[in-house]
Amino acid sequence: MSETKNSLSIFALGGINEIGKNMYVIEYNNDLVIVDCGAKFADESLLGIDLIIPDVSYLQENHHKIRALVVTHGHEDHIGGIPYFLKKLNVPIYATRFTLGLIELKLKEHKLLRESTLVEIHSESELDFGELKVSFFKTSHSIPDCLGIVFHTPEGKVVHTGDFKFDYTPVNEQYADIHKMAKIGEEGVLALISESTNAERPGSTPSESKVGASIEEAFLHATGKIIISTFASNVNRVQQIVHATIQSNRKLALLGRSMVNVVKIARERGYVDIPDWLLIESRDVKQYPPERVVVLCTGSQGEPLAALSRISTNNNRDVRLLPDDTVIFAASPIPGNETNVSKIVDRLFELGANVVYGSASITGMHVSGHGYQEDLKLMLTLMKPKYFIPIHGEYRMLHIHRMLAEAVGVERNHTFIIRNGEVVDIRDGEARQTRKVSAGDTYVDHVGDDEIFEIVLRDRKQLSEEGMLVIVQTISKEDGDRISDPDCISRGFVYAKESEELLKDIAEVVKRTIDPFKDPNVMGMKRAIKKEVGIFLSEKTKKKPMILPIIIAI
Repeated sequence: MSETKNSLSIFALGGINEIGKNMYVIEYNNDLVIVDCGAKFADESLLGIDLIIPDVSYLQENHHKIRALVVTHGHEDHIGGIPYFLKKLNVPIYATRFTLGLIELKLKEHKLLRESTLVEIHSESELDFGELKVSFFKTSHSIPDCLGIVFHTPEGKVVHTGDFKFDYTPVNEQYADIHKMAKIGEEGVLALISESTNAERPGSTPSESKVGASIEEAFLHATGKIIISTFASNVNRVQQIVHATIQSNRKLALLGRSMVNVVKIARERGYVDIPDWLLIESRDVKQYPPERVVVLCTGSQGEPLAALSRISTNNNRDVRLLPDDTVIFAASPIPGNETNVSKIVDRLFELGANVVYGSASITGMHVSGHGYQEDLKLMLTLMKPKYFIPIHGEYRMLHIHRMLAEAVGVERNHTFIIRNGEVVDIRDGEARQTRKVSAGDTYVDHVGDDEIFEIVLRDRKQLSEEGMLVIVQTISKEDGDRISDPDCISRGFVYAKESEELLKDIAEVVKRTIDPFKDPNVMGMKRAIKKEVGIFLSEKTKKKPMILPIIIAI
């Protein structure tokens, strides 16, 4: 519940001080609207975890207030958590036509589509959620059909920009609605929630149209097959690759499940124009001369199971890399993915390929979909907010965004740099941040789509670093006396053949620990063994393996 009656509350359950798993909440009294429900991929430190999504325990506690989930655009960090969210809270979802297509694809995979309520919106839509009225404006980004959101509340307007840049020559002719933004700003904006991804980069974000010329030039000078990898969701980039394929008199094959699925949706809904005669099946690539083929695939971020990674090890059944083939990375590595990308680049060179990779400013094969400093300042200038909440960036990016806001007239003490779960409450036009709601990470294992709890991760970490010691002891069911000596089994802790003396010493500790028991108290014996053996091993070996006592009463 909000701290004060008749107050407006703004907070995030994900995405404030990070890049990924975006989820924002606008709440006024008994009406609550969620913006985005994203996911991010886990790094190597989270063993066995595939996906991280927001903790929605606050929303579960306040489910009666939720009116809608409104989605700004279709990138994974804004829609990736939706299937898992709907399994807990089945609320109506509002999104644009292309974004809905991507969401439907996810819901089909999770067998949730029939039970879900999906509502198509556009930049002129107006929604009524009680005391929260919602309208929209067009923005430019690296995916079609992106919206900024305006919340009309009794306290005033709250604007959420979504991810954006100002592209004055967009490939898809989806221009940002600058005039509408200016009108919103003239009418008065109480609070602006704006992304900070590129707050460190001076200048303005280059136009996507510049990439097309670089791709065409590379295609015209390429030898052998062309294998080009980019984000499947970057439909504008896909369209430019299609054009360059036609210009270079080649055929186009799509490779990778997400690439095939996203392009299918984009074609069906009119967001990309690919002539039927241009496309060939990936299995038919080998039937064409190498200089007549382009393969558009996933894997630009070094994902181990993606198409490009398999090509780099010649483990793709349809496409084999030949010496002098050309491989183009039409995407920059997301921070954290550099090592995986470098490994693939090395393998491609080993196979004799000509590889176009590296900084986008050098190769010309990528431009960001996020605004640089001048874009961020333009948004602030258009909106003229009283209060400002920078989001979607690491702390230094939020801090720099605050300085940009001050440079264009926002008062310093009117900017809130907050963390996930920290609430900005606005009442009678005055904002303050004094409280928190529960927020955190939820871990998902894709194999079973199960949530993994932190205690399980701690166990996995302990197993990976210290190993496991299994202690099996047989006792009498009647009086608890030992029937045999303990059996100690090491897995990842010590090598048994070289540590016989240590394992004998552990067995002696187990005997001394359970012999005093005068009854078959299995749970008590287990706790005592874990404690005493743990102390012994810590002193003797300075290690803390997972100790798993097994007591068999017969």
